Amino acid sequence: MNKEMLGALDALETEKGISKAIVIEALEAAMISAYKRHYGQAQNVEVEFDDKKGDVHIYSVKEVTEEVMDSQLEVSLEEATKINPAYEIGDTIRFEVTPKDFGRIAAQTAKQVILQRVREAERSIIYNEFSEYENEIMQGIVERQDSRYIYVNLGKIEAVLSKHDQIPNETYQPFDRIKVYIHKVENTSKGPQVYVSRSHPDLLKRLFEQEIPEVYDGEVEIVSIAREAGDRAKVAVKSDNPDIDPVGTCVGPKGQRVQAIVNELKGENMDIVEWNEDPAIFISNALNPAQVVDVIFDETQRACTVVVPDFQLSLAIGKRGQNARLAAKLTGFKIDIKPESEMEALEAEVEEVVEELEDVMTEAVAEEIVTEVVADTEESSEE
Repeated sequence: MNKEMLGALDALETEKGISKAIVIEALEAAMISAYKRHYGQAQNVEVEFDDKKGDVHIYSVKEVTEEVMDSQLEVSLEEATKINPAYEIGDTIRFEVTPKDFGRIAAQTAKQVILQRVREAERSIIYNEFSEYENEIMQGIVERQDSRYIYVNLGKIEAVLSKHDQIPNETYQPFDRIKVYIHKVENTSKGPQVYVSRSHPDLLKRLFEQEIPEVYDGEVEIVSIAREAGDRAKVAVKSDNPDIDPVGTCVGPKGQRVQAIVNELKGENMDIVEWNEDPAIFISNALNPAQVVDVIFDETQRACTVVVPDFQLSLAIGKRGQNARLAAKLTGFKIDIKPESEMEALEAEVEEVVEELEDVMTEAVAEEIVTEVVADTEESSEE
């Protein structure tokens, strides 16, 4: 150990932000272990690191006793008073036991401790940095893949993209540049682990913020997103500024703004609809491009029946029910879609039943009135 080591400790504190005192404490603990391991000594030992000269001293700590039972841990009162007459039973004395060749072992141990502290510090710095990027998007480079993950280089760390977070049918080749959403950052025993996604709905939100200044500034607000990654997505937007058309703003001139997002997501179809505080209007907008004739709400639960023209039934439901499914996710309502003719037939049946009930009720009331009149007449005759 020498002054070069002291210089290294100073540099660590300056460049890596690792406290010199913490490293020295770790060094002393590691050197105690090294001494016991190399010299087979199990007695109580202490290490003293001279932070002025860089020297290391090993001390054996013994207790003063009347009778010595273990010479490695105890020293007699007689021997102690030879060193200093003031020693009494129960006092502890430090005896220097630094081996002549311990400098080499100390240097190796110091190197290991410093490297470990550097790794820990770098991991901490990376974790803290990427924790701030959680729920944001970054551009990365695809490096490799295995049966579980695709590994994406984000600069200081290699993030993992699981199969669940990949866009179905999207292929990833080494050196491809892709935008990913950082949805989780963990500090594990092996260092920080960053999990990224291409299928998360909030990836879409961040892309809108990047491509559309009004969304980033808050003039246009994204209220909700429903997404089936790689296929289709619906985005509900609104603006409190009456001079701003939220849908037109997001679409852009000739669809340029939204097209940039579609291209980034490899052709994922995008429906941008206007949010409305009236649930009926919002649901009608969400089922775009289908036309809606009526929305009938179920008062007992968050559900509704949507009536559409017969010729637009398949359009409203969508391929494999996708349009209705995304509209339900977007609005938060369970949606049942019915053709107009079926609803008209149902209404006709209801009207017919009501008329029949009215006729029955009328006849029953008439009979009741006649019965009461007859009863009154009979009572008058008897009197």
